[in-house]
Amino acid sequence: PCSLPSPGLQGRHPGAAVLWLHLLVPVAVLGALLAWAVGGGDQLLADRIYAWGGHGWPLRRAWLTDTVIHVHGRNLNAAAWLVLAMAWSGAMASRAWRPWRRPLGYLLLATLLSCLVVAWTKSWTNMDCPWDLARYGGQRQFVGLFELRPLGMSRGRCFPSGHASAGYAWLALYFFLMAVAPRWRWIGLAAGIAGGLVFGISQQLRGAHFLSHDIVTAGVCWSIALGLYATMLWPGQPAVQDAAAGDAR
Repeated sequence: PCSLPSPGLQGRHPGAAVLWLHLLVPVAVLGALLAWAVGGGDQLLADRIYAWGGHGWPLRRAWLTDTVIHVHGRNLNAAAWLVLAMAWSGAMASRAWRPWRRPLGYLLLATLLSCLVVAWTKSWTNMDCPWDLARYGGQRQFVGLFELRPLGMSRGRCFPSGHASAGYAWLALYFFLMAVAPRWRWIGLAAGIAGGLVFGISQQLRGAHFLSHDIVTAGVCWSIALGLYATMLWPGQPAVQDAAAGDAR
């Protein structure tokens, strides 16, 4: 019968100190970028993009940024997740694929949860998009994250960046590949970063988000991917190996 090859689960898992590095190093890097962005980098970049567009957002409805990346990119991400869900369902239904159940389940949950948490966060942060602000051709004044909005001002739903989460959610590929094929984990990391940057930069060019919105999204997605790896794959890996060994017997 047809079956997938077993993932390379050979106990090569990072120790607790390495897991802490996976938390602290990204926090330091993203924290520094976020501090720069909030301290003026957001407006500096948005001002340059807005001026480059002739004091407007010509790419807001451009074919490449709107139709290709925003619409079709979102659809492609959804399709990729559905294919992943089908693969996991196949692994759950087949004893031959049993070793793949937990790794695929991890990747499925990490990508879904990343997008859902970012979307949920957007629902209550109440922040505006650049194109909504008077500074960039809109009608609203800028209101910070912890400031009270003036009475009568409608809600904002632009922070963090939901569209960038469709790319940064796949940072989980790094940890998925760390578990099943460690030598390929850096390709997984590059894929997640590249996807997030494509979606994030495109939205900044459209006037939909500031840089800080994307940085926070990347931080949320990485934290979820790391947390689920620590709970689903790192300590639980021996159980997956035992199941594979049982099937072999």
